[in-house]
Amino acid sequence: MARIRTYNKIAPEGIAILEDRGHQVGPEIDDPDGILVRSATLHEVAFGDSLLAIARAGAGVNNIPLDRCTESGVAVFNTPGSNANSVKELVVAGLMLSSRRIVEGYDWVQSLSAGGADVTKEVESGKSAFAGPEIAGKKLGVIGLGKIGVMVANIGEALEMEVIGYDPYLSVENAWGLSRSVRRAETLDALIAEVDYVTIHAPLNDATRGLVGADLLSKAKRGLRILNFARGGLVDNAAILAAMESGTVSRYVTDFPEPELLGRDGVITIPHLGASTPEAETNSAIMAARQLADYLERGTVRNGVNLPDCAMDGNGGDRIVLANRNVPNMVGQVTTILAEAGLNISDMLNRHRGDLAYNIIDIDSGVDQTVIDRLTAIDGIVRVRVIPGRGRS
Repeated sequence: MARIRTYNKIAPEGIAILEDRGHQVGPEIDDPDGILVRSATLHEVAFGDSLLAIARAGAGVNNIPLDRCTESGVAVFNTPGSNANSVKELVVAGLMLSSRRIVEGYDWVQSLSAGGADVTKEVESGKSAFAGPEIAGKKLGVIGLGKIGVMVANIGEALEMEVIGYDPYLSVENAWGLSRSVRRAETLDALIAEVDYVTIHAPLNDATRGLVGADLLSKAKRGLRILNFARGGLVDNAAILAAMESGTVSRYVTDFPEPELLGRDGVITIPHLGASTPEAETNSAIMAARQLADYLERGTVRNGVNLPDCAMDGNGGDRIVLANRNVPNMVGQVTTILAEAGLNISDMLNRHRGDLAYNIIDIDSGVDQTVIDRLTAIDGIVRVRVIPGRGRS
């Protein structure tokens, strides 16, 4: 049984999965083996030596100290795609809000005095101030063609828009799901110069921070409408506001309100509602809970952020799982120690991602503490764990 601490409110369906598998789960657990989190920031949280894994019920992991986790061999998981439909639907709403001046019209109607005034007459005489273009026949640029980006591109096609996509890292799996009529842009500059609307669905990292900035916007088609339901840091707010002043950008719809954006004409700020549907919260909680339980129970890595995905059927004996620096002769040193201890390897899987490698090693018999100590002492080993086989604890 593992001890799992929750941060934020986690959908009960996810908690039930962990409890049904015999784990203790709750927000007050000290010195946990695992953490299940949504948006709570863990950067200032002290982790005990017992912590093995953190599962994020959502796609972004900016709230998790990845470098610190990697250094100590704490596995980090996320749940890409679990909220894809909810974000896609909000992007569609954002398209309409950016075009049809619905927010401005709503605010105006609410300001009308109903005390004796002929509201119907006022509406009919004033509604022309809130006219806006249809989206059908317009060009939609989609930056980032992961699961959400593909869904948005496809629904753009269904809404009779001409869709142009940009993603230099498009996976084969996502390409299979993309409508054949979505046109590919060779560069961001080419995309931004052509489209009437652009929606951003890229991850936030050092390479993409400020992706939509002054340089890119200087190449934009005049009157561009921009939607950001991915991450706030992808857009340079100062550059957006300057582009709106010049008329290059006519609307900016974002799910990430920041002080400088509030109260600005043409900026529509939504309170981070992308994944705020009961369906998305349930899907992400279930996915995160299963990944966390699978790692704690069998060492399986699925949707690893700092470890490579790695899964292998067991043989019933003890299982050694270890993370190490991705340097030569690590596997040789490990297998030598096991051989010297008279342990037979029935199966083994080795994968790597960047600077880290991850190994699952199934042993026909039990593994004692001396072997664990010798493995841990190898220079470059980050974490060693033995998962007892059937009938052992």
